[in-house]
Amino acid sequence: MPEVTKVSVVFFGTPFFAAAQLENIVERGYQVKAVVTAADKAAGRGMSLKESAVKQTAVKHGIRVLQPIKLKDEEFISELKTINADLFIVIAFRMMPETVWKLPKLGTFNLHASLLPQYRGAAPINRAIMNGEKATGLTTFLINEAIDEGNILYQKNMTIHDNETAGELHDRMIEEGKKLVTDTIDALASNAVKPIAQQFLLLKNEQKTAPKIFKNDCIIHWNQNGLRIHNQIRGLSPYPAAFTYITSGKTTTEIKIFRGRFEPRSGVENPGSILTDHKTFLKVAVTDGYYWIHELQQSGKKPLIVTDFLRGFRFGHASYAHSIREK
Repeated sequence: MPEVTKVSVVFFGTPFFAAAQLENIVERGYQVKAVVTAADKAAGRGMSLKESAVKQTAVKHGIRVLQPIKLKDEEFISELKTINADLFIVIAFRMMPETVWKLPKLGTFNLHASLLPQYRGAAPINRAIMNGEKATGLTTFLINEAIDEGNILYQKNMTIHDNETAGELHDRMIEEGKKLVTDTIDALASNAVKPIAQQFLLLKNEQKTAPKIFKNDCIIHWNQNGLRIHNQIRGLSPYPAAFTYITSGKTTTEIKIFRGRFEPRSGVENPGSILTDHKTFLKVAVTDGYYWIHELQQSGKKPLIVTDFLRGFRFGHASYAHSIREK
């Protein structure tokens, strides 16, 4: 197997999930000739320009940074050709045009947060938890013209714990992904891996997808069973977060819920009914029990554990939780 330092790379990515892999690649001694990441964006009250996590990591290590608006731009393509890297690595980045992913001699591979071909799409971590899956994993695969459909290189199986949130699984996947990515680099460099077409795996299992999360996915409908609500809340925690509206008297407040637990019970109050002692607990009736809220956030305020929240929020006699449509 060739020395890792002889394998030159261009890294494509934007968020922290990608930046953590870039950091590991650099620390392991691979030659990262450039990174390609999203343009700086205005953010915050002052609307100052914010650099992506990948750009920040690249700047820290003195790596060349490319931020094209369009990936098909001729000047950008010419720049990539001049860099002449052996391999492109894509993690949490936008769709790649063929003119880009076909450039390197060792190919272009992606790290995806599911066991492909299951959960192709933009939100594999969220959707797997929301669907109540007990297992998931990571996949490296060669990019082709279709999204998340290229030939599989390596996979890593992972268990999803019963009360695990999307954020917690995300962080575990970062650590598990480090070895998977470097193993993939080494295998491609030494021609030691035989890619597997996803079509052969599709025959074995029902196909599940991971479409982007929209606002409607985040609204809690309390007239559902408690386990489904529990999976929705933890699958969207901490971002973008499941939410509900609490009406107390004449006031309606939007509340995000990050963590809680489901208590199965029969013969409970009407779904959406709120029960609290105003000091230590807050729970909402669902069709088959109660959902106990442990961590939440009132619109415009910081996240709090339930005891701290109850010190500053007062419920009236007939308070209830609902979506706008259920109000």
